[in-house]
Amino acid sequence: MKEYDNKKKPYRFLFAGGGTGGHLFPAVAVAEKIRNKIPDAEILFVGSKTKIEGKVIPKLGFRFKPVWIKGFTRRFSLENFLFPVKLVVSIMQSIFININFKPRVAIGSGGYASGPAIYGASLVGAKVILLEQNSFPGVTTRILEKYAEEIHISFEDSKKYFKNKSKLKLTGTPVREKLLNISREEALKSFGLDPSKKTLLVLGGSLGAASINAAIADSINFFEEKDIQLIWQTGKNYFSRFRHLSSETIIIKDFIEDMNFAYSASNLVIARAGATTIAELLTLAIPAALVPSPNVAANHQYYNAKSLADQNAAILVEDHELKDKVKEISLIIFDEQKLNDLKQNAERLSKPDAAELIAESAIRLAEAK
Repeated sequence: MKEYDNKKKPYRFLFAGGGTGGHLFPAVAVAEKIRNKIPDAEILFVGSKTKIEGKVIPKLGFRFKPVWIKGFTRRFSLENFLFPVKLVVSIMQSIFININFKPRVAIGSGGYASGPAIYGASLVGAKVILLEQNSFPGVTTRILEKYAEEIHISFEDSKKYFKNKSKLKLTGTPVREKLLNISREEALKSFGLDPSKKTLLVLGGSLGAASINAAIADSINFFEEKDIQLIWQTGKNYFSRFRHLSSETIIIKDFIEDMNFAYSASNLVIARAGATTIAELLTLAIPAALVPSPNVAANHQYYNAKSLADQNAAILVEDHELKDKVKEISLIIFDEQKLNDLKQNAERLSKPDAAELIAESAIRLAEAK
């Protein structure tokens, strides 16, 4: 591995983004790769202390600086009227953070917090890399496009939304090194399930998805009749409502800490269509039915899922259809040809080296400074 002298030429990387795991964890995957290559590199994350980044980043051993920014809520809220004030304050905070830190490269992974921080980095001369995990690019990424040296996208469909195509690199969504396949028998044993039976994994995000949970709850008898085992992450908001449905073959969790076991145990997954979930499913080549959330900005989960469905790498089920279709979808778990087609196409679309490639780009830009 190449040697880097952080004392002679400080390697400083600023990461900005968050609000959701889909924006945060791709950035974490890249930061971890950089830290592996340059253990003495100085890495700073900027975001909101009240969002996921404020809780997760310090636990991972990275420095963290908060800014005041918060996005619009989709429902009426008096806080929305504070947005212009928070934006101005966040820009000023970001400029001071960047002046003090002096990053060589700034990596923005989306979400409102990345806007002020990446803009501030550009003012102090940092090279800018943007990560866009969704098929339909977020508003922050599109605003910051003009400041970027490189924009790393996850979907071919994203290209049409950018003005300067020369900046685009179809790299994929970075996933953390901890993601790996383990033996199905070992995974099922950890849940106390039978290796001879088919297993359906249901995910609705860390907080949960009301429509997915309701559809699964209505089909419990069907799963038992068809001898389908279930690993069901309800989300913390819904666990108390559905925990009574658990049995020897229906494993219900509020949150699954180690997704390696859950993914490896499953024959089919029903999940939301967040970019990180999709990247993980593609990396591990797991057949999936994707149910886009209707409650996300610009309906980006629908475009994520459609991009895969158009290439027969996943099944797209719209949220309002799930209740009527969940039984039909679940029966795919017995269709070995369909499962194999989905698996092969997912594997073809997977980009497991995304974090490595983006880290190398960031280091290359830092060396050129």
